[in-house]
Amino acid sequence: MGDKGFVGTRGRVVAAGAVALLLAGCGGGGGGGDSKAAALDKGQVASVLPDAKAVPGWRNYMKPEAQKPVPDYPPTVCVARTKEQRDTACTPVTSWGVSAFVRKADATTLNFWTLAYKDEKAADAAYDVLIKWYGGDRVGRNAEKVEIGSPGAEREANRAAVGTMAGPATIAQIRVGTTVLGISTGTTGRAVVPDKEAKAFAAMFAERAQQAQNGEKPSAALPSS
Repeated sequence: MGDKGFVGTRGRVVAAGAVALLLAGCGGGGGGGDSKAAALDKGQVASVLPDAKAVPGWRNYMKPEAQKPVPDYPPTVCVARTKEQRDTACTPVTSWGVSAFVRKADATTLNFWTLAYKDEKAADAAYDVLIKWYGGDRVGRNAEKVEIGSPGAEREANRAAVGTMAGPATIAQIRVGTTVLGISTGTTGRAVVPDKEAKAFAAMFAERAQQAQNGEKPSAALPSS
């Protein structure tokens, strides 16, 4: 897929913005549980997505961009097995977006996506559906759990030695209030994104979602190396 491919699930690819498809802390606000669960508009969803300032050391090749779902065409990062599941997880999405990065030194890609819902109940139901797709060994055969701490209200992360880019890959999913967040990494090389780094991505992203739901401008970022 080259250095611009989103890490997918067993051969499935995702990009965004100009056409998006998919397919893995630092700030202190990424702990378990949601202090507020406000619905986010399109602009707020875009602000949640990490930009170049939030992810130092990585080249941002897909800038944060959010959009409203188009009828009959669910967000490309919303993947479910059945129509019923799609109706639960994808149809209720109010806005969604992605941003993506690459680290030239080891040909690793890093992708973030956000799905926003009208309330916490809808996001909770969507999380349960989506984790059936993005959880477990969907990142690749013999996937293992990744320890990412306790960002958001619900979370899961897994790593496989061989993902769709032929090297190590991870996928993490987190629910923060009215949002479901996704993070993926992949590489054509052999370097594994370590648990510590995956945990930092998750905490930073979850905090940005919480900041937006608190009515603040998201500012959480990874520390400069």
